[in-house]
Parts: sequence; structure tokens; C-alpha cells
Amino acid sequence: MSAQKNAAPLRRPPSAAAGRYTKAEGFAPVFDAHSRVLILGSFPSVKSRLTDFYYGNPQNRFWKMLSEYFHAPMPATNEEKRRFVLGHGVALWDVVMSCDVIGSKDDSIANYVPARLEEVFANAPIGRILLNGRRAAAVFEENYKNCGIPYFVLPSTSPANPRYRYEAWKEALDGIFGVRS
Repeated sequence: MSAQKNAAPLRRPPSAAAGRYTKAEGFAPVFDAHSRVLILGSFPSVKSRLTDFYYGNPQNRFWKMLSEYFHAPMPATNEEKRRFVLGHGVALWDVVMSCDVIGSKDDSIANYVPARLEEVFANAPIGRILLNGRRAAAVFEENYKNCGIPYFVLPSTSPANPRYRYEAWKEALDGIFGVRS
């Protein structure tokens, strides 16, 4: 179940201009003893890193999607977002803790260090993991596929994803929180 130490199977392509890559760090997890679902993104976007919190790009559908699902006002500040997810039994983290990356491009993530998800698993009753996009799924499956917790790959909430579907997220959330009208 543990992640490989300093896993780095995704390397910079030889043709990539090294100057375009930035060494970047992710965020600490958000969870508590009541978190029932863990939502894992891949790695914070540039806008998220500037706002210092998950899904900081105002065009990202994540906060709107959760607000719609829970029939609640959309949180505005980082502290409101933290209280919002914790108040609904949701934990947040990214599967990549640090990496080399070009801007916000998930496909450019290289030389990554995976998150140590055991920290959340040991301290919260996580019953389901929701993976926000294909890149989060690829890194998760490389490091945690056999963690023993059911996981589901969902369409990325990124504004760059034209295949985002609210219905897929609603169905996955219903599986842990029960059907909502």
C-alpha cells in the first residue's frame, strides 16, 4: 500500500526545453477524523499555487460542482473552502507532492514525488477515493492501486477539459453520501 520512495517514473522528454520546467511543491492535505471521501487531484495549477489552495482557478468547476451537489453557497476564501469540505466529510489532496512541471500542464508532470496517502488513510474513515482526471488516476494507480479503498476516475473539473460532466461527479458522490435531489 505504501508509495514508492521518490517515485519518478515520469521523466522529462529529451526534447523538452529544460528551462521551461519549474520545480514545484504541492499543498498539505485537508482532512479530519470525519472525512469519508478523499478527492485527489494531480498537482496544483499555477493559479492554485498563487492562491495557495486547491482549485484556485476561478474557471475550475470544482467548487461550483461541490456547492451544487451539497446545495450550499460557493465558498470564497481559502478558510471557507477548508471549512466547507471538512463540514461535508470531504478530504482534499493531490497525488503528486512535488515535481517538475511546465505551467499547469498535467501532461508535463515529471520527476514527481507521490503524496503519502497513508497519512490520511490512518487518520480518517475514507470509504471512497475520487480521482479528479486522468493524470491523477495514472499517478494514483502507479502508487496506490492496491490500497484497499474503492476508487473512481472522474472527468477533470479543469477548465481545459471539454469532457467534464457534472452527472459523473454527482453519481460518485451519491455513492458515499446517498442520493440527493
